[in-house]
Amino acid sequence: MTTPVCTSASNAKTRTLSYPSFTSYVKARQPVLLRTARSLTANPSDAEDLLQTALAKTYVAWDRIEDHRALDGYVRRALLNTRTSQWRKRKVDEFVCDELPEPEGLPAADPAEQQALHDAMWRAIMKLPARQRAMVVLRYYEDLSEAQTAEVLGVSIGTVKSAVSRALGKLREDPELEPVR
Repeated sequence: MTTPVCTSASNAKTRTLSYPSFTSYVKARQPVLLRTARSLTANPSDAEDLLQTALAKTYVAWDRIEDHRALDGYVRRALLNTRTSQWRKRKVDEFVCDELPEPEGLPAADPAEQQALHDAMWRAIMKLPARQRAMVVLRYYEDLSEAQTAEVLGVSIGTVKSAVSRALGKLREDPELEPVR
């Protein structure tokens, strides 16, 4: 593999570098390196382009690579760095449109039905034992975490978890809440 390389900006002449060991390395390791590139991209064509770019970078640095036994690691790092650079440079397009792409929300529920559901839920909660009722109210109405609920009530987190679980089971079985399900 040969490529023209410009030696200086003032000198328009080019010289050709040739590394027979690079050519043999690419021939021997290309299938393995291509698999690595394919694992970094979704498209096989992009993987080939990625590998070609990484190999070009490796070719330019071939003289500086001291340990040619570590070439696979060098090329893999070039693959990863190149892919990361491509990912960072990707462009995200935004398009203006007349209609919002989000679907219309659900129709507003009847306020009377919402109030009836609210009342039925409170009646079901009031049937719970005082301790379970307190934990359910703190967890779901006051939006406290399990740890905060345990601290407020002076119990362990495990006690809160088990009591709330039992309370929710009772609420699921409450016949007044059957129409909601």
